[in-house]
Amino acid sequence: MHELIRELGSQEMPHLALTCIIKTLNVDSLESYYTLRNMVKTVNEAFSIFLRDYVNLDPDETQQARSSRDWLLSQIHLFPDKDLSFPRLYSEKDIFFGSFARRTKKRDLDDIDMMIALGAEGGVYHEFTNKIEIYVSDSTHRLKALCFDNTNTLSSRKVINKLIDSLNQVPQYEKADIKRNMEAATLNLKSYPWTFDLVPCFFTQKDWLNKDYYLIPDGQGHWKKTDPRIDRNRVTEVNQDHDGNVLSVIRLMKYWNRRPTMPSICSYLIENIILDFYSTQYTKASGYVDLEVPKVLNYIHTAIFYSVNDPKGIQGNINQLGREDQDKISKRAYSDYLKSLEARDAEEKGNHKLSITKWKEIFGSNFPTYT
Repeated sequence: MHELIRELGSQEMPHLALTCIIKTLNVDSLESYYTLRNMVKTVNEAFSIFLRDYVNLDPDETQQARSSRDWLLSQIHLFPDKDLSFPRLYSEKDIFFGSFARRTKKRDLDDIDMMIALGAEGGVYHEFTNKIEIYVSDSTHRLKALCFDNTNTLSSRKVINKLIDSLNQVPQYEKADIKRNMEAATLNLKSYPWTFDLVPCFFTQKDWLNKDYYLIPDGQGHWKKTDPRIDRNRVTEVNQDHDGNVLSVIRLMKYWNRRPTMPSICSYLIENIILDFYSTQYTKASGYVDLEVPKVLNYIHTAIFYSVNDPKGIQGNINQLGREDQDKISKRAYSDYLKSLEARDAEEKGNHKLSITKWKEIFGSNFPTYT
């Protein structure tokens, strides 16, 4: 009976169809149906269901999110023609960034990040120790109107606010919640569970080191450097080096990280800790995530105390956790590392019930139950 429930439950079905199955299988409620659906006989089966139902993004929702993202971008590309005061665009340098773009996002899908490239029209930038300023000429009327009062210094806050004003003119977004949030314009549509974080940016010419960057708002009205291409390429390269097996481990460990058993590590930090680990491993990652978890937990329990360098070479050490939080994370990682060894040992001895029980202690109540 459990095999039948899992197979049918893997497809999306109307509530009425589920009700018919519940009656046919003699289970008393929809809750009972899903409880049975999560009952398994082997560790491999447990992880397969756990990744599918609780860790990885839903494929249909992912496709819907990409479609809505692309449609939004197409509307933004119309802004300069509809509004002669909106900055000209440099659309070939638009870039999607963040964990959704890098395919390291775990459930639930709550935000989608986009960088909207603007044309600089001959503007120049100057780097200070704590900020970057962009200067534009009086002849660039669209950008000059977005400068600090009585200056030629471009205000990132005014640029974001201009983007918000234009988004408010899109009929489909008239009831949306659109606001400025530090570095981005945040678009929250009631029809979707995710928000869009839209970051206006400029793309620089190559510097004396032959490097180019994106300049984005710094949250204080000025600008700062970033380069999401480096993050994206790093994830791709490390994952490919390990036969495509690293992304699932990253998403699984992000799920572990969000359990209320310790202070959380920020998503970008734990992602880079795991990438640091795999970038130094000569043995390829296994396609079975349960073989990887003990190695990663053991690495985290010591790595959490050390610097984690920004792969872009811009921010320096991105591990800004305090010592107390580091201690708690390390203890939890080591405790779960020992449990994972017990789980692996039990599975090797054929005791899948004990193994699944140990994995459930590590990943929580959503991890499937041994039947």
